[in-house]
Amino acid sequence: MAVEWGARSGALLCLMMLGFSFSALHDTSGKFAPVAEDSDRGKLLEEKQMPSQAHPHLYFDLTEVNGLKIKATTSHSHIFKIVRNAVATMLENPTLYLPPMSHEDFANKWNEIYGNNLPPLALYCLLRPEDTAASQFLIKYMDRMSEYPDWMVSSAPHDEVPMAHSLTGFATAYDFVYPYLDTHRRVRYLAKIRAVTEELCELSKHRGWGRQFLQNHQTTNILAILTGAIVAGEHNDPESMIWKQVAVNYMEKTMFLLNHIVDGSLDEGVAYGSYTAKSITQYVFLASRHFDIDNSMNNWLRAHFMFYYATVLPGFQRTVGIADSNYNWFYGPESQLVFLDAFVLRNGSGNWLAQQIRKHRPKDGPMVASAAQGWATLHTEFIWYNAELSPKPPQDFGKAGMHVFSNWGVVTYGAGLPYAQDNTFVSFKSGKLGGRAVYEIVHSKPYSWVEGWTNFNPGHEHPDQNSFTFAPNGQVFVSEALYGPKHSYLNNVLVFSPSPTSQCNKPWEGQLGECSKWLRWGGKEEGDSAGEVISASSHEDTLFVSGEAVSAYSSAMKLNSVYRALVLLNSQTLLVLDHVEKQKQSPLTSFSAFFHNLDIDLKYVPHTSLGRYNGALMDVWDAHYKMFWLDSQGSSPHPSIQEVEQVAEFKKRWTQFINVTFSMESSVSRVVYLMHGPFVKVSDCKFTDMSKNGVKISVTLNDTETTVSIATNYKDIGARHSYLGFPGFAKAEDKHRVIRFGQGIQIITSQESQEKRDSTFDFGFMFSIIAVWIICFVVVFLTMKKMLNVPFSKILRFILISVLFLWVLELLVMSRSCGDVLCGMAWQDMRVSNEVVTRTTILNLTPGPLPFIIITSLPGSGAEILQHLFDNSSDFVYLRIPSAYLPVPETNFVPDSLLDACEWSRSDAQSGKFLAIQGWFHSMMHSIRMHLQNIQVYQSNLESGKALSVKETGKKSRKLLMEPRASLGKRLTDRNVEYIKALRQHLATYPNACPVLNLRSGSWSLKLPFIHEVIGRSLRSVQVVRDPRAWIYLMLYNSNPSLYARINIKKHLLKIISQSKNEAGQRCTKFDPAFQPLASILSQPNANPVLLLAHLWLAHTSGSIRASTDLPPHTYLRVKFEDIVRFPEETAGRIHEFLGIPIAPAAINQLTFAASTNLYNLAYEGDISPSKINMWAENMASDDIRLIEDICWPVMETLGYERHVVKH
Repeated sequence: MAVEWGARSGALLCLMMLGFSFSALHDTSGKFAPVAEDSDRGKLLEEKQMPSQAHPHLYFDLTEVNGLKIKATTSHSHIFKIVRNAVATMLENPTLYLPPMSHEDFANKWNEIYGNNLPPLALYCLLRPEDTAASQFLIKYMDRMSEYPDWMVSSAPHDEVPMAHSLTGFATAYDFVYPYLDTHRRVRYLAKIRAVTEELCELSKHRGWGRQFLQNHQTTNILAILTGAIVAGEHNDPESMIWKQVAVNYMEKTMFLLNHIVDGSLDEGVAYGSYTAKSITQYVFLASRHFDIDNSMNNWLRAHFMFYYATVLPGFQRTVGIADSNYNWFYGPESQLVFLDAFVLRNGSGNWLAQQIRKHRPKDGPMVASAAQGWATLHTEFIWYNAELSPKPPQDFGKAGMHVFSNWGVVTYGAGLPYAQDNTFVSFKSGKLGGRAVYEIVHSKPYSWVEGWTNFNPGHEHPDQNSFTFAPNGQVFVSEALYGPKHSYLNNVLVFSPSPTSQCNKPWEGQLGECSKWLRWGGKEEGDSAGEVISASSHEDTLFVSGEAVSAYSSAMKLNSVYRALVLLNSQTLLVLDHVEKQKQSPLTSFSAFFHNLDIDLKYVPHTSLGRYNGALMDVWDAHYKMFWLDSQGSSPHPSIQEVEQVAEFKKRWTQFINVTFSMESSVSRVVYLMHGPFVKVSDCKFTDMSKNGVKISVTLNDTETTVSIATNYKDIGARHSYLGFPGFAKAEDKHRVIRFGQGIQIITSQESQEKRDSTFDFGFMFSIIAVWIICFVVVFLTMKKMLNVPFSKILRFILISVLFLWVLELLVMSRSCGDVLCGMAWQDMRVSNEVVTRTTILNLTPGPLPFIIITSLPGSGAEILQHLFDNSSDFVYLRIPSAYLPVPETNFVPDSLLDACEWSRSDAQSGKFLAIQGWFHSMMHSIRMHLQNIQVYQSNLESGKALSVKETGKKSRKLLMEPRASLGKRLTDRNVEYIKALRQHLATYPNACPVLNLRSGSWSLKLPFIHEVIGRSLRSVQVVRDPRAWIYLMLYNSNPSLYARINIKKHLLKIISQSKNEAGQRCTKFDPAFQPLASILSQPNANPVLLLAHLWLAHTSGSIRASTDLPPHTYLRVKFEDIVRFPEETAGRIHEFLGIPIAPAAINQLTFAASTNLYNLAYEGDISPSKINMWAENMASDDIRLIEDICWPVMETLGYERHVVKH
């Protein structure tokens, strides 16, 4: 109590002192004097409604002000210094920063600057009350703002964003300095806040921003309503409750939709994304402070740090310019970063990145923050900064790495590094309109309150699918054109001619939605516009990324594929391949590629490379950055280098671009572009192989030839496997290493090369010896003929026999000194260096078969979630076994639906046991398509209907408004038929897709040696295990009635025990002894379910581990369910690495969505998220937890689980 009283006394003393400072601020003209006609009663009522301690309350209370003052001189001094300098700049330039006296002047320009600069000014006046000049400036500032009839921009009468900026800034400043205002200013300012809040709330019912989510206008305007409502609400304004409800309803829907965006991105790009994120972070804080709404575990927030870290180029000054952008950020991002650190990450990374950005802020030039936006978030940065979190870079800082934004459709490489030689940046964009989550919500319509594209506004996006940037050594060589009109030629993409649907730049046409100030998205085709990142992988200083953009072009062009692949061969060299396929009826005869550069001082100039290839050069202080191109016929057209000024952000922006046009004489066109920095010598580039499945390109860099192989028939995993020798998308080979993108690097060491050279048979030496022997024979021949008079024919036969003898002797010598058939050619032995550490080490270059994948688990372990890793993929076909039309064949022993204790061994398969099941597996492995075709399905009421595609069924599974159980029951048969039809359709499209069988019975875990013997070396088995405490909690406590009772676990266990009596018979060839303890527990009249289930988990899991030891290590992978949920991206990568198939960004997104959003339901336990997988720790009795651990601990410890520690 004493401490609290002292704090309050100090605050009141501060208030008195500051009151004296503000007492001199009243206008002596009498403009702000009390209104004469106010009655005494009105004055008393006015003062009663203006309690002196009502504010500050928005972000902090009056009692916290002293603490903030202390922080301003200690832990937060580096931020407060920026605030102080900003205020000093305002005071020095009042004509620029002080609102004009005339409302007409205020309304004649975009006026968000005045609302944006008020909060940092007010915060400074609060913390430095002795600065009377600043306080007087603030009062004059707010007086003028309050006198304007409105805060709109006259040239934009239907855009309320400037009004929202003014309201947010004015209400925030009012809250900060309220205690030091006289009563009449309190009343006047509050009346203005109330009137604008009411107007803006009313307009939300009619304007587009009132229904368009995840867009900067909506979040900005709604936050303004909320800010005004909270401030007005402190004065018991009854309408403020309605305004709060409206704002919170809007913003909670926004947070709900953001939760779908698992990569932390925003489709409007980094610049506008920082704009939207400014409002979102402020809302999250205000909602927590005032309404006790906690959004800190939102998926988008948890991943949002990477939206800043993985998009900033080396040097921390410039970001990717995707969508409408300037060179970096509109707002912050220091405020957003310290917020993330303080309330979400809590690891110092946000503070560190904010520090780096602030440290490297440009002092002049086009990358300087706007005067209207640069200070707008200083107050929240100061308030949120947590000095206890020491700035700490991310764990991978200092090494160039790749990051995939799986929702946004963006891949970056080399972000978040200092500006230095070899710190190279590459970005690639190929995504769905609005981002993957929004696109799927629009098309699947899972929510009644979302009506398709009506509720979203991707107008700031660009026609930029398959666009890229390249900055070798941090020097931007190919860039985006940034904010501007939406033309494809202003992006680094392809345009085609002649197109029958061209709407501008005839006869040329680019991507859907182009030709206006904003991207058009309302039309049928425009709304379906999409690109897709097909593959992305990085190893050491190399990168491969590719994308398909055909769905971003008009169907009238009749294109089958617009596929672009980027290969970063080293930090200096980027190879780009365009592969275009058109239909026979296509009207197109040519296409053009564009490459942009925004730096007016570093222009492109024409240049010829290698004496025969046309290209361009950029001279950076005598360092030459070059590019050239050639098509598959060796043709290299002359470029057109053009300049253009475009209107953007109330100004004009200059850009220069290269335009190079290629003919499309055949149905398939291929062009390669090579771009490189000054620290590499390129001496050759050519196509060496072209087939329907791919291309090979030879590039000689620094006198070393590298062969790049790229599969262009990328949807067919069989074709990729055949063309590349592994089921990836590209590889690069030189005499030092082989890079299989998505698998790893195989190094050929210098020692091995020397050994090879040492072991090479020296044909020159042998030729010399043979020549000497021949000369000797000639001499001997002439001598013998002369002296002995031997017939010529005999001497000739003798010579021939001698030559043959020497030749055989030569072969024997060669075979002992060289392991290769033609070792004289010095072929290199492709062995792996143990010194090389890569993400995946290739152990065998011999192409193996495509994998046949099975998933096993104990039911209830959550293995079903892996469906999202394999669904909607051309590489896989996922089957649930058993299901209505995919049963396990009947045999003399049928595996139990829950689990059994019977082990099947290799010898069982070799001796011909369970032949029906062996044949069933063979059918699945050798021709899954034929297997499904042979299934007889009962059409029911779908005889004339269309089957759903696998993609559509996948979307249905992600719908969150689930149908009632009764309705699902009625349609069960139809759904089963649809499921089989969808599988057939999927395999008709992708006949080489690898089968993925989820064997849902726990019985199969003990039969893996048998399955491996049947399937052979293509088998890849993934076993999902789960913490026994979580599994038992699910069985006993997660539902009512319990799953333990519904499944009738005891009945299954009694059946298991009965199997032990048939050990010598054909029914159960071998009973696992680990299950034997269950018999004694079951014999007890009131067996403890926890005890019983603990022994069951132990028996099954230990038996599975023993069975796996009989498998080759490369055929078996154990995965913890908890890792899938907590670390979905890393676990997905580990599974695909095990399978030997590069993972697709779409698969990462699907699994992450299912694992972390609370929006995916597992069959037995409902929605899944990282926060829910340890419900057992909160709800299970400590005695039960100890019992489980005592029984299961040896196996739990082996699997990496830890004992539960009770928190006091």
